[in-house]
Amino acid sequence: MFAFPRKILSVAALTACVVAAQAAAPASLPAPELILYNGRILTGAGLAAGRPEFVSAMAIGGGKVIAVGSDSAILELASPQTVKRNLDSVHTHIFVMPGLNDAHTHMGDAGRQKLSVDVTGAQSLQEMLARVAAYEKTAEPGQWLLGGGWDHTLWKDSSLPTRTELDAVSAGHPTFLYRVDGHIAVANSAALKAAGITGATKAPRGGAIDLDSRGEPTGIIRDTAVDLVEKVIPPSTAAFSMKGDELAIDDAVSHGLTSVQDFSSWQDFLNYEQLEREGRLRVRISEWLPFVDPLPVLIAHRAYHDANDPMLHTAMLKGFMDGSLGSRTAALEQPYSDDPGNRGLARFTQQKLNAMAIERTRAGFRIGFHAIGDRATAMALTAFSQPIGGGKLVATGMRDRVEHAQVVDPADVARFKALGVIASMQPNHLLTDMNWAMARLGPQRAATSYGWKTFLDAGVPVAFGTDYPVEPITPFRGIYCAVTRENEAGTKSWYPQDRLTRAQALYAYTQGSAYAEFAEKRKGRLEPGFEADYILLDRDLTTIPPKAILGTRVLETVVAGKTVYAASYAAGSPQ
Repeated sequence: MFAFPRKILSVAALTACVVAAQAAAPASLPAPELILYNGRILTGAGLAAGRPEFVSAMAIGGGKVIAVGSDSAILELASPQTVKRNLDSVHTHIFVMPGLNDAHTHMGDAGRQKLSVDVTGAQSLQEMLARVAAYEKTAEPGQWLLGGGWDHTLWKDSSLPTRTELDAVSAGHPTFLYRVDGHIAVANSAALKAAGITGATKAPRGGAIDLDSRGEPTGIIRDTAVDLVEKVIPPSTAAFSMKGDELAIDDAVSHGLTSVQDFSSWQDFLNYEQLEREGRLRVRISEWLPFVDPLPVLIAHRAYHDANDPMLHTAMLKGFMDGSLGSRTAALEQPYSDDPGNRGLARFTQQKLNAMAIERTRAGFRIGFHAIGDRATAMALTAFSQPIGGGKLVATGMRDRVEHAQVVDPADVARFKALGVIASMQPNHLLTDMNWAMARLGPQRAATSYGWKTFLDAGVPVAFGTDYPVEPITPFRGIYCAVTRENEAGTKSWYPQDRLTRAQALYAYTQGSAYAEFAEKRKGRLEPGFEADYILLDRDLTTIPPKAILGTRVLETVVAGKTVYAASYAAGSPQ
C-alpha cells in the first residue's frame, strides 16, 4: 500500500456532484473551453489502492480540470464556444493520463551536454576518443573541450580513461569530460595544468585525485576534487546556457513530462524565468538550491521569485553525502566487494552535517540529500533526526528527502518512516547498474538494494524520477524497470521481490512526485480543480505487456490546458 492516500469520491459520484452543482448554480463552474470525450482516461483516483479508475470524458477550462465522467455527463457541460474533441479520432488506442512528474533532474547539465562533447553511450574508449577528436575540429583556438557521458563499465576492459589518451586527440585544448554519473571526470594535461593540479595537490574532503605509479595525476578527478578544475573553466555565455536549457525542455515535454524537480545553476533558473516572462516555459519547474551555499545567499535566492508560482519556483536545498556506485565513490558501511580497501567518499563529517541541517531548517528550508551508499544514507537520516527546538526534529513536517537511496541498511527503512522522510528514487538506474552492481556490493547488500517495494510496504513515501542526463529522461524505462526489475532485453533480472504493480509505479511517477514537492492537492490527478496537465499516449500503460512499455510514444503533452508538445501524427479535427 502507498503512504498518504487521500480520500476521494468515486468517479460516478464526483460527476454527479459536478453536474448537480452546475444545475443548481451555473455561475459556480466556468463553461469548459475544451472537452475530450470517447477516450480512455486514467484520472489517478484509486492508484494508491491498486484500483485505478477510468473515465471516457474530461472538461477543461482556465488551465484546470473542471469535471470528469461519462461522455453524456461531460458533454452536457458544453457551451456553444466549447471545443469538443473526439479522442477516438486521434489514435486507435489513445490513452490519457496525468502528466508525469520527474522528481530528480539536472536540466542545465543536460542542455550543456547536448551542446558540448557528448560521449554518452560510447561502447569503447576508442569511440569516446573519436568523438572528442571530431568535436576538436570545430573548436576555436584555446577553447575548452567540455562535456561527458562516458561510462567505462560499458567498455571491454572497464579501464578508466587517462589524461595522456585525451592529450592524443585534443590538440592542446584543455579538456574535461564527466563520467555519466557526474561524480568523476577525466582531465587532459592542459586542463590539469590550468587548474594547478600536480601529484602533490591535496584533494578536498569528499574528493580524490588519482595518481599513477610515478605519483603523477592520471587525469581522473573524483567528486569534490572536480571543483579544482571547474573553478578555472571560463564561464559559458548566457546565450549558450539558454540554448541548452531550451533543448532540455524540448526533451522533457517530448517524453511526457509536465513537471520536473530540478537541480541546475542559478543562471539556468534565470533562463527559466526569462522563458516564463516570454510565455515560452513549457514545463513546470521546481528548482533546488545548493545546500552548501551560504545561508544569506540561499535566503536571497528564495526571495527572488514568487514561491507560489505554479510554473516556476525555488524549493528544497540539495546536498551531496557521497558519490556513486559506478565510480566507487558511494559511501558504504563496509568496503566494496570488488575494491576491499575502499568504502567510498563521504563529503561531510556528521557533526558538520548536523549543524548545517539544523541551521538551514530553522531558516525554513527543506532538504534533500543525495545518498547512494548505506553509510551516506545513515548520515542523512541522523542529520534529519536532530532536534531544532520546540519538540521538533529537522525533518518534522518538512517532507525532507533522500535522493537515490540505492543501498540502504534494512534497519534504516524504519527510520525513513518514523521521520517522514521521502525516498526519491530512479528505477531506470537499475537498468544500467545491474551489469556491475553485484560485483560492487556482493550478494547480501545487493539483495536489499534498489528496494522500491520495501519502502512502500513500510509506509515510506516514494517519488520517482530519472536523474537526467545521467539516464535518458524518458519515464517509460523507469516504469518498465519498476514493474519487471529486468534489463531492457529481458535477459537479466534483479531480486524480483521488489517489483511494483503498474498502479504503484504510475502513482510514484505522478502523485508520489507531487507529494514530494507539496503539490499533491493540485498535480498528479485529473480531477476537478487540479491542473490540466496531461499526456496522450499511443498505448494503455495499465494493460499492455511489460516489454511494450519501453516503446511507448507520447502523442501530446499538455500543461495548464495548453499543448506544449505534439508528435507528428494524424491528430484528428475537433468534432
